[in-house]
Amino acid sequence: SVAMADTTGQAPTSTRTMWKGAISFGLVHIPVGLYSATTSSGIDFDWLDKRSMQPVGYKRINKVTGKEIASSDIVKGVEYEDGRYVVLSPEEIAAAFPKVTQTIEIEAFLDADEIPFVYLERPYYTAPLKRGEKVYALLREALRKTNKVGVAKVVIQTKQHLAVLIPCGRALILNLLRWGGEIRSFEQLNLPPLDAKAAGIKDAEMTMAVQLIEDMTQKWDADNFRNSFADQIHELVERKAQAGDIADVAKVESGPTVSASAEVLDLTALLKRSLEGKVPRPADKPASGAA
Repeated sequence: SVAMADTTGQAPTSTRTMWKGAISFGLVHIPVGLYSATTSSGIDFDWLDKRSMQPVGYKRINKVTGKEIASSDIVKGVEYEDGRYVVLSPEEIAAAFPKVTQTIEIEAFLDADEIPFVYLERPYYTAPLKRGEKVYALLREALRKTNKVGVAKVVIQTKQHLAVLIPCGRALILNLLRWGGEIRSFEQLNLPPLDAKAAGIKDAEMTMAVQLIEDMTQKWDADNFRNSFADQIHELVERKAQAGDIADVAKVESGPTVSASAEVLDLTALLKRSLEGKVPRPADKPASGAA
């Protein structure tokens, strides 16, 4: 099941939009911005030349000859059989890229408890733009009241994702999902049967296990589950930097972001038209032609 996230005790809010677009369901469009909901607590160890403290990069090496080759001599291929590849041109690959629509298009609503945790991948925040506050709140409260979530498709940085839209406090969270077919089956694993008796569990053992779980139960607090390794490394880096043990290394600049816009139309009319069946269900939509 999908648990409603708690965001207390977390890193500062990111107010930099990844893109601006809309949440779409029926004929209703909610203009929103998409924001990062996570920050990494891991440590990035960069490679440096100890003689000059210059960054160390990677070369494009021919694995057979061991020689470096130019980017213009590289083509992309997909292994079709063992050792045999199909080469695709940049034009063929570009034609297969999903169209960047800047839209979170809800295709269906599901009970919040129906999606297994194993499908959850990465969360993002959405927030309303322009005059979208009311319809944003309407979708959020309607989902909360019905205990539903919206399953949608969205394109982020040229890659199409399956995602689920979840009400969480005052926010609607867009949590990326793994596609159907990407989760491996556990049927071939040696797992005990369902039901306590079928698994050979005695009543006394179950009673003690339940009691132990209840004794160890507490309310969720993210501060109780921090990355201790990262904290120790950060403390060590801070101490060495304060002691003057620090070197200047060239930095790489990040690229620009994309943006788009959306408008809000009359909400009541759009809802009525959607309920009247003037919007085809995803299963009824005609298949799109080849790109």
